[in-house]
Amino acid sequence: MNTPFPSARRWVLPAVTGSLAGLGVSVLALAAVMVPGNSGTDASGVTPSPGATATRAPSGSSPAPSTGLSVSPAATGSSPTVRSSNGTAISQLADAGWVASTARRVGISERALAAYAGASLAVGQTHPGCGLGWNTLAAIGQVESGHGTLNGAVIDGDGIATPTILGPALDGADGVATVSDTDRGRLDGDTTWDHAVGPMQFIPATWQKAAQDGNGDGTTDVNQIDDAALGAAVYLCDVGGDLTVAENWIAAVSAYNQSTEYNNQVAEAADTYTELA
Repeated sequence: MNTPFPSARRWVLPAVTGSLAGLGVSVLALAAVMVPGNSGTDASGVTPSPGATATRAPSGSSPAPSTGLSVSPAATGSSPTVRSSNGTAISQLADAGWVASTARRVGISERALAAYAGASLAVGQTHPGCGLGWNTLAAIGQVESGHGTLNGAVIDGDGIATPTILGPALDGADGVATVSDTDRGRLDGDTTWDHAVGPMQFIPATWQKAAQDGNGDGTTDVNQIDDAALGAAVYLCDVGGDLTVAENWIAAVSAYNQSTEYNNQVAEAADTYTELA
């Protein structure tokens, strides 16, 4: 399907010049809303530009029909790990018929869409005030890695992106952020610089805090789409709170990646998925 989505992200420092009007307008367009954030890098390793503003949020949050299975938070690690009460992977939480038909309409693989929809349904139970739609997670997955297909990768039957999707070394060269190694290369294989990793492109320090076990196998794997999508969902809900409020959605996505261009690309993709679904 030739869907007009932005290309996968380039891991570069945001450059904000001229009018923001050319970045796109949505129903909930917000003029000159300052992006909350800190002076460090964000979840995927981007350093903010001074004075950057985000101007878009999607026009709505898209729910997915549930199979009726429940999930519950299990207190492990730095943040609660969401697991289904009966050990079912989150990819089984959304109605299979809906996943199949929607995947065809929106041009996402069924395996990736099942993870996005399942993660949305999971945090709908563990973070009931969040209101995170599958369309936002799908939009992030598209912009970050083309749903796990960047650089020729594929999502296999176990939900693992193969070969591993690695962003460039965050060494400050060619406009990327500067992030020295934080995990002795355990996640990205580089003991000098950090890299964004996996289909949702987490840097090691953020994954250590946000890691989730979405497929119920007892491990947290940044390369596994269920784990990564659920990690992103929990991260966004923890940061933004009620994501049906435009300003909160912008703040959450800005914590994931503080580039204004990125924020608007995600909002555009989320709106497009809603329209196509």
